[in-house]
Amino acid sequence: MINPLLLSGDVDFMIKGVFSYNCFGHEVWITTTHVCTFIVMLLLVVFAFVAGKAVKKINDDEAPGTFLNIVEMIIEFLDGVISSTMGKNATKFVNYIMTLFFFIFVSNISGLLGLRPPTADYGVTFPLGVITFCLITYNKFKYQKVSGVIKGLCDPWVFWIPINLIGDFAVPVSLSLRLFANILSGCVMMALYYGLLPIFVKIGIPAVLHIYFDLFSGAIQTYVFCMLTMTYISDAIGNE
Repeated sequence: MINPLLLSGDVDFMIKGVFSYNCFGHEVWITTTHVCTFIVMLLLVVFAFVAGKAVKKINDDEAPGTFLNIVEMIIEFLDGVISSTMGKNATKFVNYIMTLFFFIFVSNISGLLGLRPPTADYGVTFPLGVITFCLITYNKFKYQKVSGVIKGLCDPWVFWIPINLIGDFAVPVSLSLRLFANILSGCVMMALYYGLLPIFVKIGIPAVLHIYFDLFSGAIQTYVFCMLTMTYISDAIGNE
């Protein structure tokens, strides 16, 4: 049987090379992931710049505009979630968690702008998981000391050390794979829809699919990644 995907030149959800350059004798490619990540970062920088300028222009005699109300609502929501999850340790990690949230969320919904979401590339999600793993390990040794870490590895018995080690090192893999797989699956579904169905079926329906695969699923996966990050870090800190 002939694979229908091979008959359609429109089905494309893979990472593409944009251009290459020579670096110390090695060919290095700039891919669609690099370009889309740069666009996402540029959007975040512009948003932060505009929001900062708007905050500086606040007049006590005037009510804030719609834009400032939206910014305040987002910040208050994130601050409340971080505070309720991490408690007294929230102030130490609020900047990191908010930065993580904005980057992942905008990356996830960038498909609405016609981009290939950077988080659909495991080369993006895995470093995010590694950063979280490094924070977990650092705070575990900082607050629990070496004795506490060893005690945790031996819980409930000393023979449990290999299993506990596997569990610790599985954290960045599970975090990154969960985010990567969910976003990539959305890209695949939308690519199949656009590439295989006739034109009259595509009228109006893609908007609903984009709302689910890009906006709804993107928001859920952002929340899950950040919530697990905060939970793991809080567990690593334990009772100071």
